[in-house]
Amino acid sequence: MKPGDYAIVGASESTKIGKVEELSGMGLLLNAAANTLQDAGLKARDIDGITTGYYPPANVAQHLGIQPNWADSTVVGGAAWMYQLRNAVAAIDAGYCNNVLITYGESGRSHGLPISYDIGASGSTEQQFTLPYTSGIRAALFAIPLVRYMNEFGLTEEQLAYVHVAQRKWAAKNPRAKLREPVSVEEILATPEITWPIRRSMCCLVSDAGGALVVTRADRAKDFPKPPVYILGSGAGIDSGIFDPTAIKDLLRPSLIQRAGKQAFSSAGCRHEDIDHLMIYDAFAHLPIYTLEGLGFVDYGEAGAYIQEGNTEPGGKLPLNTNGGGLCYAHSGSYGMLCMQESIRQVRGEAAAQVEGVNTSLAFGWGGMWSACAAVIFSNQQI
Repeated sequence: MKPGDYAIVGASESTKIGKVEELSGMGLLLNAAANTLQDAGLKARDIDGITTGYYPPANVAQHLGIQPNWADSTVVGGAAWMYQLRNAVAAIDAGYCNNVLITYGESGRSHGLPISYDIGASGSTEQQFTLPYTSGIRAALFAIPLVRYMNEFGLTEEQLAYVHVAQRKWAAKNPRAKLREPVSVEEILATPEITWPIRRSMCCLVSDAGGALVVTRADRAKDFPKPPVYILGSGAGIDSGIFDPTAIKDLLRPSLIQRAGKQAFSSAGCRHEDIDHLMIYDAFAHLPIYTLEGLGFVDYGEAGAYIQEGNTEPGGKLPLNTNGGGLCYAHSGSYGMLCMQESIRQVRGEAAAQVEGVNTSLAFGWGGMWSACAAVIFSNQQI
């Protein structure tokens, strides 16, 4: 399998995002899937592979009128749809199917999440050793390594707040973004403290949204209405249970980010300087900081200042989270699908806050708390 052997030929989100009371998570998924089939110029009968998460693939296929030869429902948290994309490419390469529809929908704001997000199953490591220290509050769990990071590297609360400020500048250009008004560091730091040092505006939104993709072989991709977006490479890693930080050897330098990045760059034949655009899952404001460092775009301890200096905002040299991210655009529970959607829009030249000259974009997704991650490199150029 070579870089660019497979391509995205259909990509779309649900017609509405944010607060969509009239649709369930399944309804958002089906709406996004219908939009994506239209984007690809396909009918349900043209799809012979399907993936989903949180819902049985058979249910999704039934609703869409699809009779697939192959299905997948891998769930590893927010990076699941990147894992499903990797699995879909492998399935097509193996000859199991030809056109795979990757589907996603969650109604986290209006109707609740489709699965339990309690920390771990009964008897799990998380229940025994994590829950007593966090009371099940995600911000408290994520704050534990963040406090240590701030102590070791000197990251300031102002730099942490600036992550949101930078992404709000992108959101201001996006009519679909939830938070679009300009904001200052002082205003972010004035929002209620959830668990020190994490403030409310350093936490992601809670939204309703759906998204879907169609992937096929690159030699067929030019037969579709939209220009193909080639999958140059990908990588992934899993280190622990969904919310179990006890298995992570270094909470300041999680090795799974490094592994996913090295796999993605190696399989794509790319270097860091080849990346024109980044989408990084930002359930909390410090995740882009960790990920920029783990992927090797900056050295450890430097990402906070790098963002504060304006490098990732409009006009910066490394555009990051150009839809506004989970902090300002939308975050429906498992944000990885929406990360990929914005990468694909940028590569297609269709984004609301379009960056000039984007040929290659890297989308990075998180699952759980340093549990799983995945990176996918997209391009409008086939290597």
